[in-house]
Amino acid sequence: MVEKAPYTIVKKIEPIEIREYPELILAAVQDYNDDSAFGLLFNYISGENTSRKKIPMTTPVITSEKIPMTAPVISQSNYMAFVLPSTYDKETVPKPNNQKVKIEIKPKRKLAVIKFSGYATNKKTEEKINFLLTTVKKHKLKTKGEPFLMRYNSPFAPGFIRRNEVAIEII
Repeated sequence: MVEKAPYTIVKKIEPIEIREYPELILAAVQDYNDDSAFGLLFNYISGENTSRKKIPMTTPVITSEKIPMTAPVISQSNYMAFVLPSTYDKETVPKPNNQKVKIEIKPKRKLAVIKFSGYATNKKTEEKINFLLTTVKKHKLKTKGEPFLMRYNSPFAPGFIRRNEVAIEII
């Protein structure tokens, strides 16, 4: 069983969940396409780190998203991150050997999240982001940062069992 980032559902608004996440440690890369980014992060958890330890895969895999036409750019470019297991903390997380991989500490935060299944195509993800942002605005919730995509399944999983989520931080 793959460890999932823990959270508590604070409230539900229509199909959106308001979740509280604890501090999370991420291994992240930026400015690489999905395949390259995934490869760099997979190498890190496969032992390309200072302790040469294999790090168990966790979910979700987090990627930045852009909304074409509705805003110039609403996210970091080509960002991908793996959530690291909860057994690690700031002091014990293995340091990456590859300088392209960075360790990030995400503080405790609240997210507005909408789930969807199937393949996270650009069109489907854009529709979910637009719905999320419209609903958050309608309920007068203040946001921070940009929406992002969280994927929970292996790239080899068939579409009908895939779990995806679009989220944005709220304050």
